[in-house]
Formats: sequence, C-alpha cells, structure tokens
Amino acid sequence: MPDHRDRTAAAATTSALLLSGARLADGRTVDVRLGGGRVEAVGTPGSLAAAPGTQRLDLSGYLLLPAPAEPHAHHDTALTSGGGGPPSEEPDRLRRRIIEAALLQLSHGATAQRSQIRIGDVLGLRALEAAQGARRALLGLAELQPVAAPRVLTGLAGADNRAQLAEAAQLAGTTLGGCPDLDPDPAGYAEIVLAIADDRDCPIDLHTDADDPARFARLVTAAGACRTAVTLGPCTGLSLLPPEGAARAADQLAAAGVAVSCLPQSPCAALPPRRPAWPPTPPVRTLLAAGVTVAAGSGAVRDAGNPVGRGDPLEAAYLLAVRGACDTFGAYRAVSSAARAVLGLPKVRIEPGFPAELLAVRGENLPGALSLAYSRVVIHRGRVVARTSAVREYCGSPSGPLAELPRQLDSRN
Repeated sequence: MPDHRDRTAAAATTSALLLSGARLADGRTVDVRLGGGRVEAVGTPGSLAAAPGTQRLDLSGYLLLPAPAEPHAHHDTALTSGGGGPPSEEPDRLRRRIIEAALLQLSHGATAQRSQIRIGDVLGLRALEAAQGARRALLGLAELQPVAAPRVLTGLAGADNRAQLAEAAQLAGTTLGGCPDLDPDPAGYAEIVLAIADDRDCPIDLHTDADDPARFARLVTAAGACRTAVTLGPCTGLSLLPPEGAARAADQLAAAGVAVSCLPQSPCAALPPRRPAWPPTPPVRTLLAAGVTVAAGSGAVRDAGNPVGRGDPLEAAYLLAVRGACDTFGAYRAVSSAARAVLGLPKVRIEPGFPAELLAVRGENLPGALSLAYSRVVIHRGRVVARTSAVREYCGSPSGPLAELPRQLDSRN
C-alpha cells in the first residue's frame, strides 16, 4: 500500500503551472502550461488559456531546458572533505548526508540522480539502506537511484559480499554496480554482477578505467549478453589508446548497446588513483560517432575523490564543451537526455505530452547559460522544487559611457 509520501507526490503532480515568457534553446519565446506532471501545451506568449487556480511563473530572461540528471555520483561519501577523519557510517548520519548531497544536486537542476553506494565487508548494507531511506524521503522532490557497489566479489574473500549483493538486488529501485578493476578476478566479478542482475532484472552500472583493451573488450562482450541495461564509466583509459584502438572500442560498445558515463569534473574515488596527467574524459567524439550513448556525471562531491567537487551538471557540460569533447548542444545532451537514458527514464522535450522535468536558467542562449548559470528554477513533476537567485551589482556612481550600461538590481529595490 502506498505511504503518505506517495499520495503527497501524486497530489503535487495534479496542480497546474503556467510558465510565461521563457526562451527555448532554438531561440523562440513561449508560454508553457504544465499539468499532471507533464507538458500540456506550448504556445506564443499570451496564447495559452489557464484554468482558475493555475499558478503563473514569469520566466522572462530565462532559458528553459529539459532538466539535467546525474548519472554517477557518490552520495554516501559526499560532503566529507576536510572532516579530519573517515566519514561516519552511522545510519542516521549516512541518510542525512545522502539527502543533503541529493538536495545540493537538485538545486543545480538534477531532478533524477544515480548514486554509487558501497556495500559489503564490515559496512554490510547499512549505507544502501540509508540511501533507500533517503530515496523515500526525497519522493516528490527528486528521484534517487542507489547503486549497490561491493569491493571484492570472487573467491572466498568475496563470499559474504556476493550474498549481500544478491540481497541488495531485492530492494526496490536498486541498480547493481561495483568495480571489477579492484577484484583479483575482474572477469569473474563482472560475471557475478551480470548474473544477479539478469536474475533480478536490475540495471547495471560498473566502474572501470578501461585501461586494458583486452580486458575491456571481454567486459563489453559479457555486458552485451545481459538482458538488462548496462553502463560503464568513467572509461578514461580509452583516451590513452591510439585512434584506431579507441574507434574499435567504441564500435564494441555500440554493438553491445552499452552506455558510458564520463566524469569531466573529477576522478572517481572508487578507482585507483592515477598520475596527474590521467585524461579527464574518454574520447567522447569517437564514442558518439560510433553511436554510443555518452552521459556526463559529477563523480565526487566534496569527498576524497575531489574535495571541491560541485556536483553541478551544468559544470560537467561546460567542461565537455570547453575541452572540445563535443559542441555546446552535445555537451548539454550528455547531462540531460543521455543521462536520463542511462537512468532508464523517459525522454524530456518541451512539447505536449512529455514529462515536466525542466530547468530554467537566467540567460539568452545555451552557451551563456553554461558560462554563467547562477540563477535557476528547477521543476520536477510539473512543480517548482528548487530556486536559486543571484544578484550582481556594480556600486558607485558611474559617469560617461558606463552610465548607459544595464545593471541587474535586487528586485526588492
């Protein structure tokens, strides 16, 4: 039977919201009516009728986009940098930390998030159970997908972890993952995860550097035989391959239907540390040319992997674009439509019938939004769930040509 949170979330999606004067990425200025958690209508400004009681939100000066999603975070260790010791594994603190990290990413626009959660060894399922509790607490604000990620799975040393992974697969909404690279038998590790996922019909999201072409090819082949969706990341080792080797790996991924989640903001703390010159992303253009779904995530959010990680999808898109990994629109697709595809979520377009998962960013076009995305309005299931406002002022009494320049002032003045 649904609990009160289910009923509250369902009720929230029935309210109507009219977004007026928003600019779309194609340059049009439109009004958008939302209802029942979906886009109901899109029209020219002032053209849409609204039922009594419909809320109105003026988005003049904002760019309206499909909301981004977070395909690869580590919420169980997030926000722990500078703590002076190992992060607490006490269940209530874990749950609070996961919620706080998820809300931080929601404020940036990520209405759906996939979080890698370590299980097994002395930790058991405590962190995963905390993540499941956070998932329920966030219902109606954001969608959280925990990934059960054990360390060693093979041999006698992995016996308990295998049992716990099988138990984790029975929890609703859980994805199976982990890092084959850290196991003495990487192929055996992958086989265990794939077998349990096939049996329980769970998605799979595995960590790998992909720095061993032969081992990577075996992993992709095994993943291609799996009945459920498989994602690999961050796959930074593909950048070290010669062009023909990278193209061959891309073709293997495309043929197997395996997606890639890259981490342009930071390395992944779940993988062994690499030298400073280790490339931040795989060869995105080569992967896209082969037809591979490439998403971009945040990875570490102020933990040992990156003590200053922001967890901002728009920063991930900015870094892809500024490094030339893809163009601006391709960079945003990596954190929006591609990231949602990795999470198994339906497509979002600002067209009637599509889910009302939206992000409004102050700015006139996508390059500007990725450059200075300070003020944001986040919409989940057709209602505003987060707002961030920034005000810039230039003080003093300018004279001459400066007096004619526009200033953004506090709306209260």
